[in-house]
Amino acid sequence: MSFWTSTLGAEVRYHQAGPWRTRALEAGEAGEHVIMVGGLTGHVEGFVHNVVPLAERGLRVHAIDALGHGFTDKPLDVTYHAPVFTEHLLRFLDALEIERAHVVGQSLGGWIALHTAKTHPDRIGKIVFATGAGILLDDEAARRESAEVHSRVQNVTRKAVDAPTRESVRARLEWLMADPATVTEELVDARYRIYTLPDSRAAMPKLVAEQPSEENRAYLLNQADLAAIEHEVLVVWTDKNPTTRAAVGQRASEILPNGSFATISDAGHWPMFEQPEQFNKIAGDFLAGPRG
Repeated sequence: MSFWTSTLGAEVRYHQAGPWRTRALEAGEAGEHVIMVGGLTGHVEGFVHNVVPLAERGLRVHAIDALGHGFTDKPLDVTYHAPVFTEHLLRFLDALEIERAHVVGQSLGGWIALHTAKTHPDRIGKIVFATGAGILLDDEAARRESAEVHSRVQNVTRKAVDAPTRESVRARLEWLMADPATVTEELVDARYRIYTLPDSRAAMPKLVAEQPSEENRAYLLNQADLAAIEHEVLVVWTDKNPTTRAAVGQRASEILPNGSFATISDAGHWPMFEQPEQFNKIAGDFLAGPRG
């Protein structure tokens, strides 16, 4: 299924989120707002198979390129740590006059969702935390694993962004997937185009250095932070995620006061792209269902 056929009925729009021009893929004219945010160096094309199906559940869906990503502005005068991504999300909500929105956050997007729920709880509704980053359990083994995952993600991403070629971009995308055949030429074309934009070439090395940095790890959510987040959070993991183990996500769902856990089969780090029917059913039931 191509991007074109998957997004029939959706629109690409640009919004001025404070000082930052922000790209969004949007569908749905009524219902509660849902913001979808992807992972490190990701972009809205990761959500092309989800926006319209979730809108058909009676939701107003906005998949956005995070600050420094995709076709959103990529400023060089910010530090790409958790607080600036939260500021960007809040300014996007303000631009659309959205008081409160649900968030579907994948990887880095999950970190953004939880950090925003912690610091601005009144602006966030339900959260889908999909193969999410940003959590740090208290035991020493989990701490070591978290540091190793950050380092591994940073290293594999640098290989793709430092001097991007179609081959390095494809390798980075295939690393995300359980089945490398999921990586279509269309997806490679989209990411290669984004990685070779002049503003991407200027900003991405800074982004990839700062976001997984030791300084940014100060914003990881520990068990006390998770226990204080009262939002309904659906933690979604996969059976073949190449980063953090499912056991970490399941433990986080048990610490969250209103957490739940679901597993998607035959998927890697991008369940929303690799297994969209499973993902849309699980996320749609949660987001469109009654609160509590």
